[in-house]
This record gives sequence, structure tokens and C-alpha cells, in this order.
Amino acid sequence: MIMVTSSSMYYAQNTFNGHSFHFINRHIIYLVISFFAATLVLTQPVIRWQKYGPYLLVAGILLLVIVLFAGKSVNGSRRWLGVGPLTFQVSEVIKLFVVVYLAGYLVRRTDEIQNQLTGFFKPLIVLALISALLLLEPDFGATVVILSTSMAMLFLGGARLWQFIGLVMVVGSTLVGIAISQPYRLQRILTFMDPWADPFGSGYQLTQSLIAFGRGEIFGQGLGNSLQKLSYLPEAHTDFIFAVLAEEQGLIGVFIILLLFFILFYRSMKIGRAALMQQRAYSAYLAYGIGFWLTFQALINIGVTSGALPTKGLTLPFVSYGGNSLLICSIAIALLLRIDYENRLVANNLINAEDTEKRYHSESSEKKIVKEKRRKP
Repeated sequence: MIMVTSSSMYYAQNTFNGHSFHFINRHIIYLVISFFAATLVLTQPVIRWQKYGPYLLVAGILLLVIVLFAGKSVNGSRRWLGVGPLTFQVSEVIKLFVVVYLAGYLVRRTDEIQNQLTGFFKPLIVLALISALLLLEPDFGATVVILSTSMAMLFLGGARLWQFIGLVMVVGSTLVGIAISQPYRLQRILTFMDPWADPFGSGYQLTQSLIAFGRGEIFGQGLGNSLQKLSYLPEAHTDFIFAVLAEEQGLIGVFIILLLFFILFYRSMKIGRAALMQQRAYSAYLAYGIGFWLTFQALINIGVTSGALPTKGLTLPFVSYGGNSLLICSIAIALLLRIDYENRLVANNLINAEDTEKRYHSESSEKKIVKEKRRKP
């Protein structure tokens, strides 16, 4: 929230008639909504997500179709659906739904995934459909995040290495073809390779981002002292907020953010491993998927702002301004906390592992199970 305030005040003042706190006021509203949504998710057994995963995926695909025809176009991309005065980005929602669905698929089709080629390729059909719809918006960044996360989950689910090698060759060549099929995508790649060749044209955003990194040095210019956010760096409070952070907080701030995402990834893997040791496969795969998704997205965003990757429209989870991203990421973290909570209940013999994966039908039933366990001597 601090970085959203620092990076958006100047832009908001010039855009909204002197209202410097326009974005931070909206961000606070999103924080409150995200808090209540996360609290609600914390009260729900994980098994409910497993039960409704396929329905959520179908709903997500339908939303991707609807947004192509009734969506709001911003900067040449049709990614937003309007509901009254509110808008939400469908690609943020589908990331969560894919992870929820794929975790369930890995549990239902474990033997088929590990022993038959069909088990590996069935989810790829769904992923191909989702990717095609995302690319029509277009949203290349979300496509990369979803595919990367799904491949990591399938690998942990037991798919063979040679299948991934073949898939990487096919998908890689396809993505290259897609990247060079549209002039603006090809221009982004060329700009990424040498942004200084056209610093006031196609390379403008990246060169301004790199200048911000350079100005930050080791200790930074100090909170609020960024110059690049003063209308030099486009999207300073959203996709390129990490560049402003690097300028104001320096290399120290960059390392702290990287460390926090590393801790998030490590804890996700640890929570997933604990669930797997308790024979709670769905919870394990869900935790793995959330960890990979948030970490991949963060690394891609950081790579883009630092010039290590071509420009993509991705937010930095929990740091960038954006209500949709904040809400979905908060729900994802709440799911991780819920899985960890159930891990502890099982570890303390308050409930059986089977109860968390098979017999949870309501929150009240969970409370009855815990109370019965506690009454036993």
C-alpha cells in the first residue's frame, strides 16, 4: 500500500483534478473487500474447492468467451467485464480456477497421468482452449503464467519427463510463432533485446524503467523521492511499480521483495509437502499450484521491469495497484492458510485426514468432528 501511494500520487493529481489519493483510496477499498473475501475462504473446507473445481473452470471459460464480445477495451486489450460501476479482469480469475481444477484432476487421474499418455494430454486440451481465448483478448502474460503453473503441477503429479520435453518443443515453437505473428509482439521482443536503439519510441518504457533501477543504486533515493514516476515511466503504479520500488528503496529493497517471494514459495511447498505426507493429495497439489503461480507471476514481472524478459502486462502480486489482482491473490493466500490449518488439525489428531478430503460437507460438520475428538480422553 505504501508503494501504491508513492508511485500513484503524482499521476493521480494530474489526472483526477488534484485528487492525489485517488488510487490509494480505491486500493484501501480493495483491501477491505479482499480481507473479507479471504476471511470467508478461511472458513470453508478445502474439499469444497475440490468439489466445485470443474464448475468453476467452466464458469471461467464462459467468462473468457463473454469478455471477447461484451468486455471493456483498455489500451487495445479486451480483458475487463463491467458489473455496474465495477470492472473485473477475467484473466485474474481464471488463474485461480485453473489451479483449483487441475489439483482435482491430478487426484482423480493419478494412475492415468503416471502411466498413460492420455492422462497427460487431456488437461492440455483445456489449457489450449483457455490459452486461445486469452490470446484473443490479447493477454500473453496471463497465458504464460497459467501454462507455466500447469506444467509444474503436472510434473509434480507424476507426468513423465519425456512428455514435457516434447511438449516444450511444441509449445515453445507455437509461442514463438504467436509472438512474431503480430507486429506489436515482435516489436516488444526487439525492444527487449535493445531498448536503447529507440529510447523515445518503442523502447521508451523499458529505458525509463532501467533508469529507475540505475538511480536506486544500493540504498535508494528514499521513499517518495522517485523521479521516474513523475510522468516519465508509464504504468508506474501497476505493471512497473517494481521499478519505482527499486529507485526509492535501492538494491536492498529489491532483495527484500525477492526474499519475501522466496519465503512465500518455500512455505507453499512446505505446506503442500505436509498435506501430501498426510495423504491429502488435493490439498497438497493446490498448495503447490498456488506457490508456483504467485512466484512465477512475481518473477516474470520483476524480469520485465529489469529488462530480463520482454514486456508483458502482469502485475506484481500484493505490490501493484489493482483490485482484481489483490482480491484473487488474497483468496489464494487464504487457501494456503486453510490448508495449513487443516494440516495442523490432522497432525494433532483433532480430525482424520479422510475427513478433510472426503467427508466435509459443511463448516458445522467440521466443528462437530473437532469437538468430538477433543471430548475423547
